[in-house]
Amino acid sequence: MELRTLRYFLVVAEELHFGRAATRLHMSQPPLSRAIRQLETEIGTTLFDRSPAGVALTPAGTVLLEEARALLDRADRARLRVASAAGAATITIGILADSTDPGVLRLADAYRDRHPHAEVRIREADLADPTCGLHAGLVDIALTRAPFDETGLAVRELRADPVGALLRSDDPLARHRQLKLADLADRRWFRFPEGTDPRWQSYWNGGETREGAVVRAVQECRQAVLWNGTVGMTLLDHETTTGLTVVPVTDMPPSRVLLAWKRHDSNPLIRSFVRLAAAAYRQ
Repeated sequence: MELRTLRYFLVVAEELHFGRAATRLHMSQPPLSRAIRQLETEIGTTLFDRSPAGVALTPAGTVLLEEARALLDRADRARLRVASAAGAATITIGILADSTDPGVLRLADAYRDRHPHAEVRIREADLADPTCGLHAGLVDIALTRAPFDETGLAVRELRADPVGALLRSDDPLARHRQLKLADLADRRWFRFPEGTDPRWQSYWNGGETREGAVVRAVQECRQAVLWNGTVGMTLLDHETTTGLTVVPVTDMPPSRVLLAWKRHDSNPLIRSFVRLAAAAYRQ
């Protein structure tokens, strides 16, 4: 059994859907299905029950899932031990998400436990670059938020957070229990610097072209609202400073937390980071 085929099997077993698994693996579904069929032929038994109701692991598939995880983990650790001996076991992580997020804290603990000898470098990005330097080659993997240009990247969604309008507490709209984007249409919003990914800018501006103060950091967003009465979007559960209020916006899609990395990067530290992050954000 080839390790690559076992990785294919692992993703299908996690998704229990060949289409979604193919998307995660950045391949079309037919070659993925052929690879799994070939694996079943090599092993001599069916690994998945396929029916109109969906895909499920057979008892043999359940056993192989456990073994595949162990084998792939050992293969990655072997590569990492060799890299560590050569002084090359390093990973640079770009972070845009709030560093106080419990998911980040759990992930940091889990990663340190799993890879105590790996050197982890952190690059904290401002709001003008949602890829945290990934497209520029400054980081190996980004813990960030969508949307942005995903060309050449692999992504894995971890969570989705509701958002709301950040307002001065004495703003008449702050007395509302909830708002719609139309309620904010005639207001000034904060914006990001010229050259910011237009997908990212559009999301935080509610899909419209806005006028208002240019900001690069969360604190600058808050100060723009406090000093200028600017309107902006923020996470609903973010703690606000005195004088500011967050009101839910019901027709604003949630902000998606995700991982992004170069699609063909084979660094085992990245694969391990993705697996540990998925577990940390499920808790």
